[in-house]
Amino acid sequence: MQNLLPEPPATLLPAHDEADAALAAAEQAGSDEAYAEVAARFPTYSAGWGALAARALAAGQVVPAYAYARTGYHRGLDQLRRNGWKGHGPVPWSHEPNRGFLRCLYVLSRAADEIGEADEAARCAQFLRDCDPAAADALASN
Repeated sequence: MQNLLPEPPATLLPAHDEADAALAAAEQAGSDEAYAEVAARFPTYSAGWGALAARALAAGQVVPAYAYARTGYHRGLDQLRRNGWKGHGPVPWSHEPNRGFLRCLYVLSRAADEIGEADEAARCAQFLRDCDPAAADALASN
């Protein structure tokens, strides 16, 4: 059966130059403290939370990774809604400001799986693929 309804337009989050610069500086510093400072200074900036989540997951700190990813995910949902997202539709990986939210969603799925929350892991993995299959593929290959 073919869906005759048009797909909603892609949601493109606005850039946040000051937060992007702070995250780049944290990457240069390479410390957990530098990344935590970005999240504290820019609490609505999903990319900061996503970076913290990815670092924690890579270090085997699954519960902090889950918490950071969940925070960034919810902050990202707020931003998506403020920018016209109605709960479905594309959130393209190719648009750099969307990547923080998508990274949080990916890490949330992985961390949920690690703590045995299989339903949440599957839901987040499917949501990521629904947002943009390219995001799921790019994040899984890192």
